[in-house]
Amino acid sequence: MNNTKTQEYEIEVAGGHIYAKKWISETTTTESPLILLHDSLGSVDLWKDFPLVLAEKLSRPVVAYDRLGFGKSSSRDTLPSCDFIEEEAIEYFPALKETLSLNSYALFGHSVGGGMVINIAARDIDCEAVVTMSAQAFVEELTIKGIEEAKQFFAQPGQLERLQKWHGDKAKWVLDAWTEVWLSKAFANWSLQSCIGNVSCPVLAIHGENDEYGSLAFPEFISENTSGQSDMLVLKDCGHTPHKEKPEEVFKAVKQFLDKVI
Repeated sequence: MNNTKTQEYEIEVAGGHIYAKKWISETTTTESPLILLHDSLGSVDLWKDFPLVLAEKLSRPVVAYDRLGFGKSSSRDTLPSCDFIEEEAIEYFPALKETLSLNSYALFGHSVGGGMVINIAARDIDCEAVVTMSAQAFVEELTIKGIEEAKQFFAQPGQLERLQKWHGDKAKWVLDAWTEVWLSKAFANWSLQSCIGNVSCPVLAIHGENDEYGSLAFPEFISENTSGQSDMLVLKDCGHTPHKEKPEEVFKAVKQFLDKVI
């Protein structure tokens, strides 16, 4: 894995720039990358070695990027709107696609990133396949309960500093962008219903059976409502971070899925 090369990008978007990183293994057999979209507190660096190992195992480039306001991307002054999941697909992802000159690609989204990749695939026929992991499909009581508990956790002395390691002085904004938007009454009726039927590429929905932010109703909704081929994988004894809790199972499932459909 030491022979994997990396490239870094600063992509201009409305409001600043977004940071992206690309991993290219010496075993790469295609130019079509797998693009990772992080969760509500995530960043490129928080994926740790997951993109590198994916690039090796899949023999394809892997790209991860920090959404605007996160990680090494530009800071934001105001919280995201209640349409931020759709806006990622409409306003920001196209800039990354253009900068990287992508004619085809696959998507992998964790948590809220899963909702974003569904929105992207619904709008872009160049997306060849989608993997969602621990994705929310709508807002349910378990989601709210998990976020409320996380908000209380980060309110404890010293806990916000854990986010500062990854987001610097943007840490408080990152936390509020998650908790305040998701817990707002205006966001309560959000769902993937309006776009998921437009997803025609193959989809794999991965979910931990003990996910603290969403029940199995989420992967069931995703797998049952796309208009193309769809599969669902439920991981036993697993919570919201399968790539950390069950990495080998995730690597195997993603490779088998992409080898089959692309």
